[in-house]
Amino acid sequence: MDQDRNTLIWLNSLGIHSDVINQLIAYLGDITEIHNIEPKELHNLGLLTNNALNIVRKSDYKTSIEIFLENLQKMSVDVITFLDDDFPKELLCIPDRPVVLYKKGLIFPNNQLAIGIVGSRKATHYGKWAAEKFTRELVQMGVTIVSGMAVGIDTVAHRTALEHSGRTIGVLGNGLDTVYPKSNKNLYDNVIDNGCLISEFPPGTQPYNFHFPMRNRIISGLSLGIIVIEAQQRSGSLITAHHALAQGKDVFALPGNINSVYSQGTNLLIKDGAKPLLDMDDILEEVSELKTLQNSINVNKLDNMDLSETENKILEYLKEGPIHSDLIVLNSGLDIQTVVSTLTILELKGIIKEMSSRIFTIV
Repeated sequence: MDQDRNTLIWLNSLGIHSDVINQLIAYLGDITEIHNIEPKELHNLGLLTNNALNIVRKSDYKTSIEIFLENLQKMSVDVITFLDDDFPKELLCIPDRPVVLYKKGLIFPNNQLAIGIVGSRKATHYGKWAAEKFTRELVQMGVTIVSGMAVGIDTVAHRTALEHSGRTIGVLGNGLDTVYPKSNKNLYDNVIDNGCLISEFPPGTQPYNFHFPMRNRIISGLSLGIIVIEAQQRSGSLITAHHALAQGKDVFALPGNINSVYSQGTNLLIKDGAKPLLDMDDILEEVSELKTLQNSINVNKLDNMDLSETENKILEYLKEGPIHSDLIVLNSGLDIQTVVSTLTILELKGIIKEMSSRIFTIV
């Protein structure tokens, strides 16, 4: 296992991308066979560029992996592979899975309840307001926020999550030893202390433009759904949305002014079938895991409220899901006047709401 794991890390440290490593695994069966394969056969596979072939041939595996792992330890960077138990399970089944991740900070099991928030680097006041609103409401539910640490909407999402004592994961398009953009140095440190920074790129990797579309599949892969706040017609945020759709995830887009260049992308997403994002209910209706979480939070709140015996009796039926008032009368044995008046009181208290004609649900 250690040699399998270290071979993956070694190949990644040489700049071999995950898609190529996955293809090598498919061909070799055992990735450690790369140490035994003839150079000509490796060349004939056509998976590695001539430059990559030369790098692999010239690298002394045992020496280079030892030095690389020592340097990671000096930089306080952890490394995990898809073979490790603590590798995010959500990333194992996405197309072109990352085989190696570098991280600073901690990933917890409850981080699986995560929503990605992305958007324009040149965010408007409207976009920033919306990013703050939905980030705040999500973290208050205990949801982890995933984003890309870029300026604009990404930065707003990370900062708002931290300001409201939430957890956040930043996915980088460069090595963890590089702060990009430099203006986010304080945010970089705060995310490490209260969440996690991850990258599939080894330390020393610069933030090249073509890295960001690659990292976007990880943002969507870690998330139950993606919120696109603002995006121009040609935007990296739309790439994230398309990754999410390919992964079977929900995509939510903030509607915007049709005259705004920063809403062209989100409005097109809505036109193509993304869910218009108007309030939290739009997310809860689509993401069952968050709906279950919200119901649990609501039930816990109810248990701590000072309510009458009749109110509690009626709420027991509502805890099972939306229900018609006639069914409450039938099942509870209470007369219709008592049920109707109690439902009205509960609605005035903001505990329940009427979804449609005489069908009620807990808020």
